[in-house]
Formats: sequence, C-alpha cells, structure tokens
Amino acid sequence: MAKTETREETLKKIDVMAERLLKQADAKENLHLDIPIRGSSNVFFDEKGKKIVLGDKVAKRYLFNVAHARRFMQTMLVSSYVKKDLLENNLTATLRDLYYAKKHTIRGTRDENTIEEQNESDSAIVDLEVSLDTFRERLHLRAEPKGRMAGDMVVSDRVRNKVDKIDLAHMGSGGWAVPSIVEQVEFTDVGAEYVLVAEKNAIFDRLNEDEYWKKNKCILITTAGQAARGARRLIQRISTELKMPIYCLTDADPYGWYIYSTMKYGSMALAHESDRLGCPAMKFLGMSISDIEHYDLRNVTIKAKEVDIKRAQELKNYDWFKSREWQAEINKFLDKKIKAEIQALSSKSLQYISKTYLPDKINAQDFLP
Repeated sequence: MAKTETREETLKKIDVMAERLLKQADAKENLHLDIPIRGSSNVFFDEKGKKIVLGDKVAKRYLFNVAHARRFMQTMLVSSYVKKDLLENNLTATLRDLYYAKKHTIRGTRDENTIEEQNESDSAIVDLEVSLDTFRERLHLRAEPKGRMAGDMVVSDRVRNKVDKIDLAHMGSGGWAVPSIVEQVEFTDVGAEYVLVAEKNAIFDRLNEDEYWKKNKCILITTAGQAARGARRLIQRISTELKMPIYCLTDADPYGWYIYSTMKYGSMALAHESDRLGCPAMKFLGMSISDIEHYDLRNVTIKAKEVDIKRAQELKNYDWFKSREWQAEINKFLDKKIKAEIQALSSKSLQYISKTYLPDKINAQDFLP
C-alpha cells in the first residue's frame, strides 16, 4: 500500500525542488528538472509484483533549450498554482480549473499563450507528479469523478473539518458517487464478503434493482467504462486494506478485457501509479468467449469488427495476457470473430445475470487470472 503523505510533506517536496533550481541559478547552470521517461522504452511488466511499472530512465528538461523551455515553464506554473493556491489553502481544484487559472497571454507578446490546450497543462501535471514522486490527488487536483457504489458497508468521507458517514446500503437506485480523491475515505461497518466491479452502468443498475449485493453479501461498483483514477484507487484500497476478493465483469470483447487489465495491473500511461492504482488480486469473472458457448448465447453475439480484431492481436502480445487461459480466450475470439455484451444474458431472462450467471460462476470459482 502506498505510504501516506501529508499535505505538509507534499509542500516540502515542492520547496526542495524550488531550492534545487535556485542553486542551479546561483551556480549559473542551465536550470533543469529530472523527469522520469514515460514512454514505452521505460515501461515494463513486473511478473513478480503483477503490475506494469515505470523504469529508472530519466530525462533532463532544460529551461534554456528551445525544445524544452515551454514545457519547463508550464511545469513551473503548475507547481506554483498547486503550492500557493491549493496546498497552502487546503483547497482542491479540477484539472480544468488549473488550465484556466494559468492560461494567459505572455507579457510582451501579442498572441503567445502560456497554455493553449488543456492537454498541455495535464501533461505538465504528470511531469510534476513524477518529478516529485507523488501523485495528482496529493497535489489536491481532481479529475471528473466517475463510478458508483452500493452494498453493506459504511464509509466516512472527510470534507475539510467535517466527516460525513455514508451508508452504502441506503443510497437508493443511483448508489454513492465515487469521488475523484478517495484518500480521505475510511471504511467502517463492513458486512460484505467480496466486491463485484461492473464495467457498465446498466449492469450496476440491474444488480442494484435486484438487490444482488444484499442477497449475496457483496459491494457493487460500476466504473462506467474505463475506470477513473478515483475508482481504481478505491478498489485497490478495499483489496489491500480489507483483504476482500475483487471480481470484475465486462463485455466479452478486447476492450472490456483491457479495462479489466488496467484495474488489475495498471496501465502504460500511468505506470508510475501502479502501486496505488493496480489491484493484482482482482479476478476476471466474465464475460468470456467460453461463456458464449457455455450459456448458449451464440444467437445474441455481435460480429467483431477489424478494430476489435486488431485490439485482440495487441492484447495477445502483452506480457500480462500471456497466461495459458488468456491466450486460449483471445485465440477463441480471433477464431470465431464474435463478441458479446453482458446484457446478452437478458435474452435468457431479465434477472438471469443476478439469479443464475453470477451465483454459478462465483460458486464454481470460474475465473480467469
């Protein structure tokens, strides 16, 4: 589990970075930052730890370098905003807030802006994260929240000087919205025995309406597609802190399988965050191509497109999909060239997923690694 870092410690890291730059200036050196390289050449799969990790290659970004100067300046703007506007005032802001706060025309120019598009400030945020060996949420920066929860558990959510207790068993049909920053969330009164993570909102709504979580003593989470950082961090914390099994449910297609893999192993784009976002204990419950055969869903499958086939071929070559079981599933997909949505189970009956499919798979421990 990632070590807890206080707001004061994060502030100190920024101060240390600034002092190092001042020493470079006093020594009449070309000011520079050490930025870990985040490209594919510096990302690898740690087989033992079951996670995608960032290597130790580092690049120097110089102020007095035409290719580096703009990005250097943007990183300094971000660090100043984080320190003075957010951390020192104990406030949080969205990535969009930061973009507008630091975007302006540079004095002495007619139309040269500090930041043109938000992807520039977003990249500078990641540069600051990796150079300080910290992460976005400790910098008090929020992405748009995504994900909902329901189940037999009470969480305590600290908001500045106030603590809200939230009973996930009484959140109505919509469930509790997972915040983008979850470090302040604490788990209490846990009655659930496992977590079921559904890729789709529609499946969460179906299972919530069927009170699946109540009848089967679990916590339901929907990631609404590719999981946001807040949801991934919360799942990882439940796994490590509560030692609770985590099962994942996606469509039977390469994109659903990749969504699962990013939650389990991390992702290449966020390899520096795998320790706190990856959940190596997660197991893939379904759907698989084998499920299409076993549950006789052939008549409700969808023909795979070229983009699906290309994605499957990419997955087949990833080290984290090299297990015998996953290679067999991907080969079945490439052979049959069909895929299926989780909702295909509704062709049996509306509640088939909650009354038959999930109980059968979990009781049989029918998982993919």
